[in-house]
Amino acid sequence: MITTILATAFVLGVLIFIHELGHFLAAKLSGMRVDRFSLGYPPRLVGKKIGDTDYCVSAIPLGGYVKIAGMVDESMDTKQLAKDPQPWEFRSKPIYKRMATILAGPFMNILLAFVIFVSAVWIYGVGEVSEESVVGSVLEGKPAAAAGLKDGDRILRINGEEVADWKDMTVKIQSSQTDLLEVEFLRNDTLRTAMVSSVMEDAETPGEAPVRRIGIMANIIMRKAGFFEAFARGGENIYHWTALIINSLAKLITGKESLRSLAGPVAIAKIAGESARTGFSSLVGFLAILSLNLGLLNLLPFPVLDGGHLVMLALEGLFRREIPVKVKLIIQQVGMVLLLGLMLFVVYSDILRVTKH
Repeated sequence: MITTILATAFVLGVLIFIHELGHFLAAKLSGMRVDRFSLGYPPRLVGKKIGDTDYCVSAIPLGGYVKIAGMVDESMDTKQLAKDPQPWEFRSKPIYKRMATILAGPFMNILLAFVIFVSAVWIYGVGEVSEESVVGSVLEGKPAAAAGLKDGDRILRINGEEVADWKDMTVKIQSSQTDLLEVEFLRNDTLRTAMVSSVMEDAETPGEAPVRRIGIMANIIMRKAGFFEAFARGGENIYHWTALIINSLAKLITGKESLRSLAGPVAIAKIAGESARTGFSSLVGFLAILSLNLGLLNLLPFPVLDGGHLVMLALEGLFRREIPVKVKLIIQQVGMVLLLGLMLFVVYSDILRVTKH
């Protein structure tokens, strides 16, 4: 339990801090006054004012915000917006500086994910599938495990036919005309034989016919990677996970996936705890994926989210006039209510999922 709590606090703390740091730095560089840097949503709990900025922790631990002078945000504070924009306020700056300040939060989350992906490849290397027909891992609950195969077994023959390498072995399994396979393998220099039932499973490529599998994974060999290769592979990881996130969003929008499939704080805490118990590198890897999710989801054109602010700025730029403060406040309030409602629904779904397991 303590591991889960600490891992969750670490992951969420880093995500929120990095995101808000992006807004904070961009605002400062643009000459805007930052009134508050808050981890959590109001009401304020504890903090310290340094210069113009109140650095604090607030009561609702579901995010954070940077209070920039002259901006309607999550704090819903509009007292200072009644007067004309002052030089240090958000409203007085050019559209491009305001947009850059909004984009800086999601950018920092995406950058964090990229840095972690690059660092992981640079530090640990690149995993490549060994050509040898050696079992890297046996999947739990699959036929190979039931038949007694273990990690490190060297497959020699399938149904009496000699195996040349991993690819050849895969072809022989998938092209077998029978469900039951005779597998000859070497374990600690001892020749053994096992009768393994195969199962038909979906192909990795959508649209292709199902393939026969027994539930074993190839042996992965790690090799060192230079910085430029690590940089390129970090970009590939960003592209891969971005495509998955966009695909998941598309399924939610089109109704192919239910909102109940969304992972909330309870699910995040559970995965963070499991990752931490596996090792710090696993926890950091989970942090990278979550950071990329946060960065991309914040760009959605929804009130309260950064994407919602960008839409309002785009409209102001298009019509060359500021949206009335009262309208902005109503939009933010409605957005906050909807967002909190969604969060409560996701948390409820999380709890149901966890209790079922």
